[in-house]
Amino acid sequence: MEPQINQRTFHGPVTPEDFTRALIAEFDQGNLRAKQIGRGNHRVIQIASPIAPASGGRTAIAVHLSRVEDGVLVHIGQQQWMGVAASLGVTALSALRNPLSLLSRLDDLAQDIASLQLTERVWQTLERAADSLGASYEISERLRRLTCEYCITANPVGEPHCVACGAPLGHSQPLACSECGFIVEAGIQSCPECGALIKSGY
Repeated sequence: MEPQINQRTFHGPVTPEDFTRALIAEFDQGNLRAKQIGRGNHRVIQIASPIAPASGGRTAIAVHLSRVEDGVLVHIGQQQWMGVAASLGVTALSALRNPLSLLSRLDDLAQDIASLQLTERVWQTLERAADSLGASYEISERLRRLTCEYCITANPVGEPHCVACGAPLGHSQPLACSECGFIVEAGIQSCPECGALIKSGY
């Protein structure tokens, strides 16, 4: 099983407000409630089932959104799923005692399985919102500038030589991790944030 990444950076024309709207639209319905805490460049979205959910056990998760240069850093806290585990335990015990009792707990079982996938659903919602706004894990165009060490001229990322003085630039090309968006320096082979291998395009 792969380790779960709980922090990613989306680069491009996206703000914490954009992600807040997407998360509340997706999760403030059905058996879940989504609530915003804070405003501006730093906010937290709490997603939780009610204290006494109609079906399944109780769960909660916090999504932290922070404005960074040319994008948004997203950190998802550890999901609280003890209520889900307890509900699954009750379902399993009931099924052991009387297999037909499973029929009466199908709603609980379906809700518990959906709750266990909550973190994945949050990432999918954020990725859809980012994609619709033109943001991604790739470095944004504004960050795609290199300063020549010799003449201090800004150069587009990917240029092999400085457009002003012709000095070589290949050794200083920055990259973004394709798995989590973390910006890594030239020459790094694995992402310090998520451990993924960095694929050099140059």
